[in-house]
Amino acid sequence: MKKAPETLPTDVTALQKMVASLREENHDLAAKVERLNEQFRLAQQKRFGKSSEAHPGQGELFNEAEELVEQATEQVDEETETLTYTRRKTKAEKISKDIPRERVIHDIADEDKYCDGCEHPLHQIGEDTNEKIEFIPAQVKVIINVRPKYACKACEKSGTSNKIKQAPVPNSIIPKGYATPSLLSQIITSKYQYGLPLYRQEAMFKQYGIELSRQTTAKWMLKCADILQILYDTLRRILLEQPVIFSDDTTVNVIGDNKSKSYMWLYGCGADSPDTKIVGADIPNIVLYDYNISRGGQVVVDYLDGYDGYMHADGYAGYHKTQATIVGCWAHARRYFTDAQKAMGKHKSGKVEWALNHIQKLYRVEILIKDKTPDERYRIRQEKSLPLLAQFNTWLMKSEQEVIKQNDLSNAIQYCLNQWKKLQRYTLDGRLSIDNNRAERAIKPFVMGRRAWLFSQNAKGAKASAVLYSIVESAKANGLTPYDYLTHLLEQFSKPDPDIKQLLPWNVKLRNGL
Repeated sequence: MKKAPETLPTDVTALQKMVASLREENHDLAAKVERLNEQFRLAQQKRFGKSSEAHPGQGELFNEAEELVEQATEQVDEETETLTYTRRKTKAEKISKDIPRERVIHDIADEDKYCDGCEHPLHQIGEDTNEKIEFIPAQVKVIINVRPKYACKACEKSGTSNKIKQAPVPNSIIPKGYATPSLLSQIITSKYQYGLPLYRQEAMFKQYGIELSRQTTAKWMLKCADILQILYDTLRRILLEQPVIFSDDTTVNVIGDNKSKSYMWLYGCGADSPDTKIVGADIPNIVLYDYNISRGGQVVVDYLDGYDGYMHADGYAGYHKTQATIVGCWAHARRYFTDAQKAMGKHKSGKVEWALNHIQKLYRVEILIKDKTPDERYRIRQEKSLPLLAQFNTWLMKSEQEVIKQNDLSNAIQYCLNQWKKLQRYTLDGRLSIDNNRAERAIKPFVMGRRAWLFSQNAKGAKASAVLYSIVESAKANGLTPYDYLTHLLEQFSKPDPDIKQLLPWNVKLRNGL
């Protein structure tokens, strides 16, 4: 801030210049104060406010039972207060029909099956039933493989050479080890699907009378990752053959890297499940993780190996080093405006509201075409989305000159203008999506699991985790139960020369019928 002069100039022109300068300085200071206030409000909201995208951390899950019960009670009280004159039906919990049923008859005594009035025998007129869930803890058993030996007694007596006959050693995924495919699958899914660290699994197995150290299970995980690497490589090759893929990344701490942060990259194609695939788009559902110590653009270049199709991604500049055609993410753009709205607090802005409402119109078109073929999606976007995009672009260029620089609204506008070519690119092909939410959903299981196990010990362990996470998430994306799929894979890989093509997740038919 300029220091005020001890004496004011007597010249009118000089005074006018001083006033103009002070006004400009005051305007700049006011803008800085408002910017700081916005940052403070946004920080407060992120720290204490509710977030629709937030997921509870491991520590927050400690008291989830109490919190959920309280929420349910409050909800019931509210409904009872407003609908006292109606009978409220409780929604029954779904229990799969595939779960075995056991009928337990609760009948009256034979001597009571007579009428209290005329003493004639009673006949059954119906029955009432209700279902209860009985939980049976996991069964653990030891398989003793017995291989009888056979020899010829006559040859023994005559001293003739005697050949001993015996069945071959059964196939084993880890030779000279006692781990079976089912045990390994249980350990893998417990960690990589449900976020249960190996040290907790060690305590769990101890309950069943099994002394199974985390060092041993860690070695098994590395071995399984090595075995499944060929399947991972095949999935990667198929991924790079697709016309549309998606990508994202997140941080991971690896103790042996001598860096505070390393990165887990996410690449994939297709949909979340077979039921959500785009009709008529023959793109398989694949989710692959890749560990690297760097977030440099060359990491993506090396992994994609010359891929020149469409790639959904955020605004990270490293993606531009690839040969892929980058498709922008409207979810990211909307998030910038949402942050601006939060930062303004009670000071509502018509511009922010207009932008959010207009983006919502773009998403309404996507709801309309959700079940359409790629050709139909393209046609409707050309008809309905392009005019909306043109309106939004005009508004962006006009608003850029009207808002205060360096505030959250200005940042949102600049982001959209800088990303505009990529943001409107989704209208070029009916197989493309309006955002990169598919990638964000795919990487979320790793983010949530990371909260449970916190870090990897070394780079080899992180790379193994990337392979195993990839198999688990690709199984889920294809409607498979990861435990069953992994058990099947490890059984097949214990045999010589497994057919990799038949082991791809969309080609496998498991016992659950999926």
